[in-house]
Amino acid sequence: MRHSSSIEDYLEAIMLLADGEEKVTVTRISQAMGVKKPSVTSAVTRLVENGLAKHEKYGEIHLTGQGRKIARDVYKRHQALKRFLIDILAVKEEVASEDACRMEHYLSSMSLERLDKFIEYVMECPQGKPLWLQGFNYYLVHGKRNPEYMAVCSPRCGNAPGDTENSRNKELD
Repeated sequence: MRHSSSIEDYLEAIMLLADGEEKVTVTRISQAMGVKKPSVTSAVTRLVENGLAKHEKYGEIHLTGQGRKIARDVYKRHQALKRFLIDILAVKEEVASEDACRMEHYLSSMSLERLDKFIEYVMECPQGKPLWLQGFNYYLVHGKRNPEYMAVCSPRCGNAPGDTENSRNKELD
């Protein structure tokens, strides 16, 4: 069963705060997430009702086994998306983190697995950063393909003799 993005955010925040040395409290969650204490109290009540957390009034908050499992899954999706945005698409870290936080709630386990494998495949290339990725980064900066990369790229990449934008688009149809 999938939970709301809000519930997943609270679970992830509690898990990350629990990794620190201080106790996880409503105040700490409020500060970490930038939300008001009554909102945290309401969310923690829902977590407890759903068997995802344990909390004694004014006391420490702990995730149950199921709560930790969901929190780890959300965190794993967040990290994979963030890594893809930063390492592949060259998005700035702050933006990538915010975007990953929004997208993490909708990524299926199959898509996560494929995304992880894709990142691993690309980033662990024995010859270093793949030429196509270097070409993409050049394109992001300059708004055009790098002629040096084009010389070694397949003629299907474009700018091949007799190639036009229209002929490439027709091939894709």
